[in-house]
Amino acid sequence: MPETRVEVPEMVMLEILSKLPVKSLTRFRCVCKPWCSSFQTPHFITKHHRNNLHNNNLNLLLKRCQGPCNGLLCLHDADKVAFWNPSTREFKTLPQSTVQRPPSVDSTSFDCFGIGFDSQSGDYKVEISVPGVEPYGSPLFNNYVNGFYYWRATGDSDHLILSFDMVNEKFSTLPLPEFGGSLAEYYLELLDFNGLLGAIVYPRGGTDKSFDLWVMNGSWTKQFSIESLLGVERPLGFWKNGELFLDSSDHELVLFDPSTRELKNLGIHAYQETMQIIAYVERLVPIN
Repeated sequence: MPETRVEVPEMVMLEILSKLPVKSLTRFRCVCKPWCSSFQTPHFITKHHRNNLHNNNLNLLLKRCQGPCNGLLCLHDADKVAFWNPSTREFKTLPQSTVQRPPSVDSTSFDCFGIGFDSQSGDYKVEISVPGVEPYGSPLFNNYVNGFYYWRATGDSDHLILSFDMVNEKFSTLPLPEFGGSLAEYYLELLDFNGLLGAIVYPRGGTDKSFDLWVMNGSWTKQFSIESLLGVERPLGFWKNGELFLDSSDHELVLFDPSTRELKNLGIHAYQETMQIIAYVERLVPIN
């Protein structure tokens, strides 16, 4: 009996392949030239990324870097800046910036790098200079949200939020949420919360911690509160089902489940105030 060969249509094959992890696709590039070429097209890269987002395929990384943006991270050391794709292991050092900083602002104020995606040009941008205000400390979370990068900043006499539009390359400002306290008593960290700008507020002192999450959607509204957590210092980020990563008083990484109020020690230790984590989705986007 003759062998029956089944031909899978190319579109169906690419649909199946777009659901695979980056590690597998990297190996499959050598199967044939059409596959290798297809994996590098914007359509396939976007399809693969959307599948990972739809299936909530998050990865965790302990970090000393900025980002991520669409699976890319921005690494920096003093005035040296580089892009890194942890999925494909590609790395690229960026040229020196030609952006002139305002002479009235000390250059040491510009310690916060911001990476974002320009959806109009299809390119990535790194913003390092902020006219008129001074970035206030290094971001703890990923501050890139839906085409904008956000910093907590100080103006002439008050605290505010500075945003940078990656398409129009323009700055604008937002007020802080009115959380009923002062920044002398509370930390306020900005973050991406389900595609919206969020701010998590928690007390600087004390052993009985509370965490309030505010979300900007036209105006600031309080999303939820977590009360009376003992033995934790600061938030580090959200996980797949709303769990919150925290830095414990012993500087161990712990995971808090709001539905059960259970704290789970993950057995990872870091020096004080250096542990940061990011959740990112794998992406094939080339940077070289």
